[in-house]
Amino acid sequence: MLEYADIEVVVFDVLGTLVDEPGGIRDAIREATPVADNAAVSDMLSVWQGHVEREQRRIAQGARGFANTDDIDREAAAHVAELADLHDPISIERLATAAQRLDPWDDSVEGLTRLAEAFPVVGLSNASRKTLLRLNAYAGLRWHQALSAEDANTYKPAPEVYRLAVDAAGCPPHHILMVAAHAWDLRGAQAVGMRTAYVQRPVGDPPTDSDDFDGYFASLGALAAAAQA
Repeated sequence: MLEYADIEVVVFDVLGTLVDEPGGIRDAIREATPVADNAAVSDMLSVWQGHVEREQRRIAQGARGFANTDDIDREAAAHVAELADLHDPISIERLATAAQRLDPWDDSVEGLTRLAEAFPVVGLSNASRKTLLRLNAYAGLRWHQALSAEDANTYKPAPEVYRLAVDAAGCPPHHILMVAAHAWDLRGAQAVGMRTAYVQRPVGDPPTDSDDFDGYFASLGALAAAAQA
């Protein structure tokens, strides 16, 4: 049972939890390759996501030196351009920066605002500092502080990333609530002692029967309402 009286700081994942990352990347691919059909766009999105996930995992495991998401997204855009036979450098560069232009879910901005009335609110993202700055402005996300995994030179779910939030909060991890639409992200937060709340989104990584998070919510609005009750 989640006891909000014990919570001093709320930390949010960003990509997928507050903004529609797959939808935004799909739109950018469609913009760059207007003649591609839906199946081809879906295939290119899969190539993009597969590259990003694989490379971030390799970095977190120490199999590759650190590269921020600007570089990894540029690599993914190059793979998509090769598949689409796309050679225009301006189109490829715009595609590479698609993560800076992701739309928020319908309840994200209001939910953050409501929670920020009761708690210090922190964003904790795998996105680079540059991308996070521009994405927050584009999507209208308002934080008391936003932290990038780039400052830890690794990626979630590596514990060093969550410790950025613990250090910034300046309180014991069991007084910090991590909110995400990805069960793997919440497991990483649990490993460093943070409290956890899962928020359901059309994308993400749903919990399994073996997960034991502190809260489960159908929307960010439901989480905000529970926190203000």
